Amino acid sequence: MNLSDTIAAISTPVGRGAIGIVRLSGKDALAIADRIFVSKDGIKASACKTYTVHYGWIVNSPQKNNKKLSVFCSSLFANVIDEVLLTVMRSPKSYTREDIVEISCHSGILVLREILDLILANGARAAEPGEFTKRAFLNGRIDLSKAEAVLDIINAKTRLALESGMRQLGGSLAEEIMKARQKLWEIIALLEVNIDFPEEEIGPADKPEGNACLPARQGAASDSRSHKKAINKNIRELAERINSLLNSSNQGKILREGISVVIIGRANVGKSSLLNALLKEERAIVTPIAGTTRDAIEEIIDLKGIPLKIADTAGIIEPQGLIEKEALKRTQDYFEKAQLVLLVFDSNVRLSRQDRQLIEKAKSKAVIAVLNKSDLKSKIDEAQIKNHFDNVARISCLKQKGLKDLEEKIIRLAWQGEIGVSEELIVTNSRHIRELRNAQDALERAEGSLKRNLSIEFIAEDLKICRNHLGYITGEEIKEDILDKIFSEFCIGK
Repeated sequence: MNLSDTIAAISTPVGRGAIGIVRLSGKDALAIADRIFVSKDGIKASACKTYTVHYGWIVNSPQKNNKKLSVFCSSLFANVIDEVLLTVMRSPKSYTREDIVEISCHSGILVLREILDLILANGARAAEPGEFTKRAFLNGRIDLSKAEAVLDIINAKTRLALESGMRQLGGSLAEEIMKARQKLWEIIALLEVNIDFPEEEIGPADKPEGNACLPARQGAASDSRSHKKAINKNIRELAERINSLLNSSNQGKILREGISVVIIGRANVGKSSLLNALLKEERAIVTPIAGTTRDAIEEIIDLKGIPLKIADTAGIIEPQGLIEKEALKRTQDYFEKAQLVLLVFDSNVRLSRQDRQLIEKAKSKAVIAVLNKSDLKSKIDEAQIKNHFDNVARISCLKQKGLKDLEEKIIRLAWQGEIGVSEELIVTNSRHIRELRNAQDALERAEGSLKRNLSIEFIAEDLKICRNHLGYITGEEIKEDILDKIFSEFCIGK
């Protein structure tokens, strides 16, 4: 990848639509725009002010004269590809900190492709996945955690996931990491002074003014116990800060990946009706005939910000033929992978042998027992169900009753409490979680070395390792292969 090239890509999904955007970034972006864009007022793209939008046409032959043109100019329209709006954003105040030109045209496979091909023919290179955002990172506009937040925002499936991504894009995670790295630098600097000048007995009193990491030395002698206690205190504070970030990672993983939920139960208890009720649409076919659902139906539901990957499965316990055997196999596969099971019973029918088999099977999972058809006279002893499962919900899919209570139970189990993350920082990225854990391990080693009175060099080295792992999150410490892997997950054009 040559970062001095001017790059171009289609930045909107290819297909039929109202608007499509083709983006250029690099030192030749404006010169290329001059060769393919004719504005109605005759101004060249290279003469346009930054943050301005201009109306005109993309033409497939070089324009020697860019005079004011009439919409009825036949010589122009012989070569016109599309009528467009051209936006100019000059370096350094642009997304990549390079000159950027965006062409807003009519969205369609042919028109977008022809404009991109014309740009490439005039000297640009096709952008690689995520290359615009990678340039923004390498040019210092955003740190790596913010770059990855862009991908989180693009992939967000719920409002909570979007809020979390926006918070990270705003720098909340980067700010926490920078504070921790600064604290580590202060401790390391003081330790290394003692490593370099042990004969001088340089202690806490010689710390730079304003450094609050260590207490001031009393008198002329260095109080080694006070010194050790202060270092340990600061390591513990850092460990607590990292633990706080890691504690949010379970919720972060939910926002990023969702919760796998499977609806199981014997035939004709209302599993498909429950799926439709949660989706609030008629997604699954519902009939009084047992065995209507032969294959699993999978959907994603936004439940108060939590993405639920929910599957309705066939209610088959003892398969009678090849189709039912395959249906049962798929049901079992969904059951094994599920993080939460909605075990549905028909409360108007006494527990059957099949119900009891499912109860025993589901005990190894997080389960909500759902007693459907509660609008009818109940023939199931709820206390009996509660002997097996802590969470029981009475609902009626037909009458739309009890569904809010069921949703609250799902949230409490999935989120481990009430949802309230509007002001909280949640770590969602698996790479960030891995580096935080590595940093945590290094801190624990440093703390252990301090307790065993090992040499200062061991403590300082582990603190440096901790600082490096934190730097990998923001990109202050990074390797090219890691960058390539991160940005390869982006779409082309972002």
